Amino acid sequence: MEVIEADLKIAARAIKNGKVLACPTDTVYGLICSLRSRKAIAKIFSIKKRPKNKPFPVFVGSLRVAEELAVINEAQKRFLSKVWPGGTTVILKAKKGGTIGLRMPHSGFLLSLMKKTGPLIETSANLSGSSPALSAEDVLMQFMDYKNQPDIIIDGGKLKTSKPSRVIDLTKNEPIILRK
Repeated sequence: MEVIEADLKIAARAIKNGKVLACPTDTVYGLICSLRSRKAIAKIFSIKKRPKNKPFPVFVGSLRVAEELAVINEAQKRFLSKVWPGGTTVILKAKKGGTIGLRMPHSGFLLSLMKKTGPLIETSANLSGSSPALSAEDVLMQFMDYKNQPDIIIDGGKLKTSKPSRVIDLTKNEPIILRK
């Protein structure tokens, strides 16, 4: 998706005001909100009808930001430099305990947005267990019969891929592929 300044301003203002956006990512259409907005995160759980015990990954705009959220050793940094930005989510040990899923998207729009908003909670724009949305129209169709919907949908056209991100657990001695 080409970075359109007007969309970027609207999206940044909405994120800063605790809204949930649906927009194209480098994989599928996603639901995003500020990592700092508990209300928006709760709304995404409600929109997706997702169990509360299944946390969402976080988009980061740089390795520096990733290191603020997770413990990352030198071997992990080398691995991340090969797969980021791109469609790989990694599970790491969180700085605050437990684990955290992080991904740096290969999307000029999202990287520009995060310069204005900081890290973003992200998940595919679909009901849990349903096929991911590949267009703004798909997003509308997924949620049109439900009370809880994204606050704003940014139309970036129809995406060519339907493949969600690959997920790799880096918390053990050897990487474990959780989703190809």
